[in-house]
Amino acid sequence: MKSRQSGITLIGFVIVLLVLGFFAFMAMKLVPSYIEYFGVKKAMSQIATSGSATRDLDSIRRDLIFKMGFQYVDDATIQPKDITMDRANNGAVLHVEYDKQIPFIYNIDFLLHFENSVQLGNAST
Repeated sequence: MKSRQSGITLIGFVIVLLVLGFFAFMAMKLVPSYIEYFGVKKAMSQIATSGSATRDLDSIRRDLIFKMGFQYVDDATIQPKDITMDRANNGAVLHVEYDKQIPFIYNIDFLLHFENSVQLGNAST
């Protein structure tokens, strides 16, 4: 009785490795930007809980940029113009919105858009 072999061929294995390698390379390029974004969100939540609703925008920007330094957020990622403050719902809302362009392969880039808003709390509450 002749047994039939089953499994993946060498060419199929190389193709699977190429596909997995492509996605691994893409993840290595994208994951640090998302980790940085979570650092921005954490710094914003620290600002929101510090009771800074009565402060002006410049002092909030300075404090936020200082706190983002502890979260390993690159200084070139977020510019001061990306940090805004709006008045809504009887309080202030801190809003950060920025784009990040990541080179990938040859002339292919990823353009990531990040946006987050937090309600600033009052110092008296």
